[in-house]
Amino acid sequence: MELNREWLNDPALAGIDKKKLGFLEQLFVKSRSVNMGNQKEMMSFLMSLSKFSRDNNISFNKNEFELIYSVLQKYSSAEDIEKMQQISSRFKF
Repeated sequence: MELNREWLNDPALAGIDKKKLGFLEQLFVKSRSVNMGNQKEMMSFLMSLSKFSRDNNISFNKNEFELIYSVLQKYSSAEDIEKMQQISSRFKF
């Protein structure tokens, strides 16, 4: 994903914990090197992501997820949105 920090300053995210936003920013940085077409690589990435979020007590409820996702779409390219959809399809809310 393209590293664009502008989304972090979107007023709609004012109520989201900064720790959660920082976690998402790191997720995007790390996801840039993951080949989402490679099932094994993608699953390894998702497993490490899950462990990191558990270890740091970071979770998102459905409303937070939907809000963040809608904000990210405003600042993302079509390619970035596709990658987000691939990642988010692995999570259930």
